[in-house]
Amino acid sequence: MGQEERSGDGRKTGEEVDAGAIFVLKSKGTWWHCGFHLTTSIVAPPLLSLPYAFKFLGWAAGISCLVGGAAVTFYSYTLLSLTLQHHASLGHRYLRFRDMAHHILGPKWGKYYVGPIQMAVCYGAVIANTLLGGQCLKAMYLVMEPNGEMKLFEFVILFGGLLLVLAQIPSFHSLRHINFFSLVLCLLYSALAAAASIIIGNRSNGPPKDYAIVGDKETKVFGIFNAMAIIATTYGNGIIPEIQATLAAPVKGKMFKGLCMCYTVVIVTFFVVAISGYWAFGNKADGLIFTNFLNPETNHYLVPTWFIFLINLFTVLQLSAVAVVYLQPINDILESTLSDPTKKEFSVRNAIPRLVARSLFVVVATIFAAMLPFFGDMNSHLKSFIFWINTAIAVVFSCLGVIAMVAAVRQIVIDAKTYKLFANV
Repeated sequence: MGQEERSGDGRKTGEEVDAGAIFVLKSKGTWWHCGFHLTTSIVAPPLLSLPYAFKFLGWAAGISCLVGGAAVTFYSYTLLSLTLQHHASLGHRYLRFRDMAHHILGPKWGKYYVGPIQMAVCYGAVIANTLLGGQCLKAMYLVMEPNGEMKLFEFVILFGGLLLVLAQIPSFHSLRHINFFSLVLCLLYSALAAAASIIIGNRSNGPPKDYAIVGDKETKVFGIFNAMAIIATTYGNGIIPEIQATLAAPVKGKMFKGLCMCYTVVIVTFFVVAISGYWAFGNKADGLIFTNFLNPETNHYLVPTWFIFLINLFTVLQLSAVAVVYLQPINDILESTLSDPTKKEFSVRNAIPRLVARSLFVVVATIFAAMLPFFGDMNSHLKSFIFWINTAIAVVFSCLGVIAMVAAVRQIVIDAKTYKLFANV
């Protein structure tokens, strides 16, 4: 076969057409569309657990970890984006994490390590968001019907029905308007959560403020690790290449602008919610800040019920957008496997397999969420485990780099005693 031809954005053309790239990862977006996708994938309801992380760290360490997490992830995502941008300028535009792994580490790493882990994390996020969406729907129901008898699994199924419809949106680029709405929603529920915390914290009959880190030495140590895992996974994003793939060529500089937009929202929401929530509830902060709005003694909310209803409504709507975003890498694989790139996107040949496959994955995710109401904890554990494995790899190789640098400097010192400047060696 002769030398392959490539389109203007670096994609392969001719015989090596990829249905996933054509139908799901369409390169039509602008930098602000990219910013909407990034914000939806990072600024999600797990940020409402940040006051809980602070209870294990205290003020100084909590804010330091939050700042450090923002700095490290912004730098990492920017570096990854620049790497993708560099390869695109050379005519090799990598659209997925597994494509990069295939090129950099070899085909087995992309196929058997990076690809499966990304899919597990993304699908786990879909299940966890479905569960959380059902929980928020139930909270809305109990506000309206305090003695209601509907079960959690019924609300999970209702949320799954919404997700089933949204999952049929054809491409990542098609989500740009939904993800803009998602950006507005995360600002709204973060503002409401912070406002509720401040209102409750200012009341004379509000909960007493105690910022002491409680527990014995072992509890405190594990609490620190738990808090760091919460902060790390809150900043986590497993689909940076896929988001960059939605940008229209040329991609230079666009992803950086999108990241700047995203991290502006990150700083506003993460810091406001974390600081206000921890200030109001101290070491009594619960895993989800909404829980603190309910007085456990009287079983009444500390803020108006319409306030609780509105926060949960905004959260449910954004959770649906987040879940659909994390479905995109899965949709990409489904299209690549089942669709015929030589046929039209909405031809019967491609539309029916797409409808069946996407629906099946959403139904299975909904069943898992309904069956396992503790799946959120399992998903957090999975993401935390992967985070610490990758951190260990980074630390080990960084240490090797430092050792190599020290050895090189030592060798330079030794050689300096033997050789002279401009020596003819």
